[in-house]
Amino acid sequence: MIETIKIKSLNWHHILDPNDDDFQFLRDTYHFHPLDIEDCRSVNQRPKIDIYPEYYFLILHFPNFDRWNRFLKTREVKVFWGTDFIITIGQSHWVVKDLFNSAKELSDIHGVLKVESSDALLYKILEHLMIETFALIKKIGIEVELINRDLFNTRAEKTIERISLTRRNIILINTIFKPQLKLFQKFESGEISGFQENMNDYWGNILDYYQKMWDMIEDYEEMIEGLSKTFDSLQTNRTNEIIKVLTFFSSIMLPLTLITSLYGMNIKLPYQEDPHSFLYLAGISILIVFGLLYYFKRRKWL
Repeated sequence: MIETIKIKSLNWHHILDPNDDDFQFLRDTYHFHPLDIEDCRSVNQRPKIDIYPEYYFLILHFPNFDRWNRFLKTREVKVFWGTDFIITIGQSHWVVKDLFNSAKELSDIHGVLKVESSDALLYKILEHLMIETFALIKKIGIEVELINRDLFNTRAEKTIERISLTRRNIILINTIFKPQLKLFQKFESGEISGFQENMNDYWGNILDYYQKMWDMIEDYEEMIEGLSKTFDSLQTNRTNEIIKVLTFFSSIMLPLTLITSLYGMNIKLPYQEDPHSFLYLAGISILIVFGLLYYFKRRKWL
């Protein structure tokens, strides 16, 4: 189903779940390239921009939390735009849907939105996406700080899960941002000009958002790697302490086990018939225990 907002001479079409009739409408009305139509039918396309004399076709990716606010997922934003139209298509990021619905309400009430061109409308859409993504990255930063705070107090299993989850989300954002950073550098430099003059500063603002978020996510990546190494060191140290204690017990019990094993054999041994043999063995065992403890202490193993 195609929904449309008319802003003066500009049309904004939003197609949430495009079907064959919708694609036929795009072909007949705007004469889009068949490969672009095919890209709209599929998902998980790489970010790109296709430039034609009459229109541009843009695919961008933005992160979005799942409904449990744990895992980040990639949401595609596919946009056709020409001199007098913008078309957002497919199951786009929720920000695009909300912005369209808000714009539709304003259009119904006031009859017009304060957008002068398709480039300006595209910038408005991208700016809202940048603001939402910026807030999302700040949430990741807060989670990194919480992991840092709770590193020494939380159970190991929980900490491992949180570190792994945060690292996964950071890697996903890096994967999303890397190709798009170069794309908007082309916008700012004028290599991709759009349809309206004097938009370079606006594209530069989008690039500034990207660069700021890129710097933030790089900082968080370094922090989470540092926390991961610190956690690994803590776990290694705890494991070593446990092994150390068990080794002490084994070292102390070994000679005692040897003595009791000897006197458990069915052979004649010295003092076996002595009524005080148990006391002798107990005394020797106690001396061995304290002797080993003294030895460990002097070697500073305890």
